[in-house]
Amino acid sequence: MSNLNQLFANPIPATPKAIRLIDGKVTVYKRPQSAQWQCRFKLANNKWHSASTGTDELSEARRNAIVLYETVRIKIDAGLALTEKSFGQLALEEMANMRRTSNGKRGERNYKDYFFIWQKYLIPFFGKYKVGEITQELVADFEAWRTSVMGKESKAITKKHHALAYNRVVTLAKELGQISQNKIVPLLNIAGAKSEPRPAFSQEELEQLYTYFPIWQKDVHHRHSGEVRVLCAAYIQFLVNTGIRHSTESMPLRWKHLQWHYIGDKRYLRIWVSGKTGQRYLIAKNAVLDVLEGLMHWQKLPYASLGEIIEIKLDRLIFTLPTGEMPHLLENIFRHLMKKSGLLKNGAGQNRTLYSLRHTYATQALASGVDIHTLAKQMGTSVLMIERHYSKITPMMNAEKLA
Repeated sequence: MSNLNQLFANPIPATPKAIRLIDGKVTVYKRPQSAQWQCRFKLANNKWHSASTGTDELSEARRNAIVLYETVRIKIDAGLALTEKSFGQLALEEMANMRRTSNGKRGERNYKDYFFIWQKYLIPFFGKYKVGEITQELVADFEAWRTSVMGKESKAITKKHHALAYNRVVTLAKELGQISQNKIVPLLNIAGAKSEPRPAFSQEELEQLYTYFPIWQKDVHHRHSGEVRVLCAAYIQFLVNTGIRHSTESMPLRWKHLQWHYIGDKRYLRIWVSGKTGQRYLIAKNAVLDVLEGLMHWQKLPYASLGEIIEIKLDRLIFTLPTGEMPHLLENIFRHLMKKSGLLKNGAGQNRTLYSLRHTYATQALASGVDIHTLAKQMGTSVLMIERHYSKITPMMNAEKLA
């Protein structure tokens, strides 16, 4: 018989469209133009669950389909999700959750802090991994990678914040059933060097800086750049004479937050601040009056004096350009000023930042005899924090009294 006749005499069996297994609970089938077998079965909630068996061999597909069915049943009984999301996907979900539930300025600030940590560090490194796949070795690799990205070893407070953001994702994974509640996920290390206050300016260095302001403000190619530098100079003098926290406390300030505080026939400038430790009043140094007077005239506000603005409670941001626009990245402008003025580093080689101005305020206040309890209330911090950062230098400042 010819090969052709043999073919018609013993035809190749047609591929079955669907095969039922385990008393019809599981169906194995092929999609059109697909080489691999698929399987599907109904879940307890009457929804269908479909998956690929990963093979084009029918006998292997039958075995894989049964394994898939049993695995899904076990996951459901254990309260686990059928499909695992990556660390990055869960972090994005947690970001959305925080954004929806963040109330008030503190909640908004916390959200921004976590957002930065997830976007800058955790997602770039852990993003592609499942939470259940994270090992102690991977955590160690992350810590080495973070050091290389930051260019230095993280301080203890930084590590603590990173660990809190990381733990939120792990907790979400457990809440969503991505991993079991009993699953042990390696934690981030929070041990590190204690943070140190930014290097302060001496009075001589401040005078050098103030003298350099006019030169720096004129050395520009665009009017906008010059305006930003004028505002930055006023901002620096305001910070160093109030001890207020840069950005979180200072940038939201409005003219209506300024008030007069009277003791007898003397008056002082009182500022209402909403900050990291809640709301408080602080008393500004008298030098701030000239700074604010100059700022209001530079902004071309239609008022004759600072007192008039205080009286009408002007509802307008203080630190803006004449157009009302808020400046961006004052940190970069300040860094440029420090480099140009030669004041970027102190004698120990530490870089100065805008937070150095708050440290300068505290150092000068202690040197002038302000007690730490008053200073703590003024700066919106704890006595313990003042003692921790300044206990070493206080005896040196009071050498004349102690000797």
